[in-house]
Amino acid sequence: MEPGKPPEKFKGSEIVRSIGGLWVQGESRGEMPGGGSATMVITLGYDPQKERYVGTFIGSMMTHLWLYDGSLDSTEKVLTLNTEGPTCTGEEKLARYKDVIELKSADHRVMTSQMLGDDGVWSTVMTANYYRKK
Repeated sequence: MEPGKPPEKFKGSEIVRSIGGLWVQGESRGEMPGGGSATMVITLGYDPQKERYVGTFIGSMMTHLWLYDGSLDSTEKVLTLNTEGPTCTGEEKLARYKDVIELKSADHRVMTSQMLGDDGVWSTVMTANYYRKK
């Protein structure tokens, strides 16, 4: 996550379920940089009044509640979620983020998290590949 550092790989698992056919909830458990494990929960749904996708993200490794607002592209395979959260630099300020979820197939999706730097450039913070267990 730090600039100039090589990428690290971590493993985890996720259980995804529908809530009333209106919402999707994903609960993940996985390894963390520096050791230890974390639990994370994401919720997503479509708000017909806003005509936007909305949701939340929380994790046991932080106290910040991430609020999502986003849209689906014309292929209906790429969901871009905008949010705001703590910087990765340890500074006590918030930065703009976008999490992009791309459906590669029925059994594979990729989430790429990017942060907008002070220089106005988006940099990738994390890429996660999710594969359905068979």
